[in-house]
Amino acid sequence: MNPLAAAPPFALLCLEPLRAVLEFSASHFTRHDDCPAGDGHPVILFPGLAADRGTLLPLRNWCERLGYDAHDWGRGMNTGPQGGLDDWLQQLCEDVLTHTRRAGRRASLIGWSLGGIYAREVAKMVPHAVRQVITLGSPFAAGHGNAGWLHHLLSGQSAFVEAVLSERLRTPPPLPCTSIYSRTDGVVAWQSCIEPDLPLCESIEVNDASHMGLVWNSRVWSVVAERLSQREGQWRPYPQAVQRGADDAPRTGLPDAWMFNFN
Repeated sequence: MNPLAAAPPFALLCLEPLRAVLEFSASHFTRHDDCPAGDGHPVILFPGLAADRGTLLPLRNWCERLGYDAHDWGRGMNTGPQGGLDDWLQQLCEDVLTHTRRAGRRASLIGWSLGGIYAREVAKMVPHAVRQVITLGSPFAAGHGNAGWLHHLLSGQSAFVEAVLSERLRTPPPLPCTSIYSRTDGVVAWQSCIEPDLPLCESIEVNDASHMGLVWNSRVWSVVAERLSQREGQWRPYPQAVQRGADDAPRTGLPDAWMFNFN
């Protein structure tokens, strides 16, 4: 176990619902006039555990307003893998391929929490169909014990199997990967969301986000818009000057006090 990846403070966990409600409310006032326009390529969103298409709808609508061909994963509530993990992921690959064949273009995958784990694994299986992966609070880098609920859910087997799975999840797809995380995440250890130091990997901190509200956070949306806007084959890391906690949120039309900071 990585000693740095301790569970988040209990106080942050208790505040998660309230913070998420505030982030959801603020998302209704977010405008896209300061964000780069989309190029129409497919964007597929994967929900977190126990979330569904309704949870993703604000972000999906945001992507559509920017000009992307946005879709949720089309499988209702995320209750974990249905059947064996590899068979389940193969089904998700077929769903992604359906969208990319119809559009004639590679897709960007956005996954929240457990949905980000799915997105990364799908991208490894069909890299020719995926343009980039963006994860929101996804604990793919956890060692055994740091996100035991995730590994047990995915494997449901022995500690040895979970250790093998843990190594698998830490390995990124062979294409651009952006992990968006928050040090004030009340559900997963933020250290478990950090990408390895590789040319096509990056980790971007949004320091006012809750875990439950990452998918609605206006600062997260700003980062997502910038990442999606890059031309295919011309990926560059997110600008370091604004990577950690800068005021890069799109305008919401609300006073600054609406966005709480839990540093």
